[in-house]
Amino acid sequence: MKHSFHKVSWEEKEFRKKNETENSVYHVTRPSKSCLKERMSECIQISFAVCRIGIYTCFRALCCKGPPPARPEYDLVCIGLTGSGKTSLLSKLCSESPDNIVSTTGFSIKAVPFQNAILNVKELGGADNIRKYWSRYYQGSQGVIFVLDSASSEDDLETARNELHSALQHPQLCTLPFLILANHQDKPAARSVQEAQEATGIVLERSSHPILTFGFK
Repeated sequence: MKHSFHKVSWEEKEFRKKNETENSVYHVTRPSKSCLKERMSECIQISFAVCRIGIYTCFRALCCKGPPPARPEYDLVCIGLTGSGKTSLLSKLCSESPDNIVSTTGFSIKAVPFQNAILNVKELGGADNIRKYWSRYYQGSQGVIFVLDSASSEDDLETARNELHSALQHPQLCTLPFLILANHQDKPAARSVQEAQEATGIVLERSSHPILTFGFK
């Protein structure tokens, strides 16, 4: 029995190749419904995962913040004659009640908080029998606050002037910044800041070092 063979022409081969190519492209560009469902399921899972990560991140940012950075602290010494208003000044800066304020007889320390720093102020009593011990408390200070009663008598102003100049020339304070407060500016007999500067002779004193003078009520 003889078998007959069909001779495939060159045109027929090219036609078959073209159909195979078109079918393969069709199957690649048009995935099946099951494949589409799988891809949609994967996208949904990825979306849920991203949402969970975003919610967790927001929760940590809002509720799990760490402690704020510590504010720097500076040690200051506050001196002045009795009745100049040192205790009242520090109590006001610390938002304490002005009632029942008693003059400091020895020394006291108050932490005065500010937005960017904390001042640890060591207040020294200004009585005659205490002023001679002021220098024992100067060590470790980073600045000086001298409170002056701008409404004081001429004798008290002269005493305050001598104490101020003594502090300005002290070896442990001579390189530190000084803040001089002309207190009690609300009193009728109060001297102005310029008059207080001239009366204490601090305009030319320590001109190469920082000295600030302010009025305070």
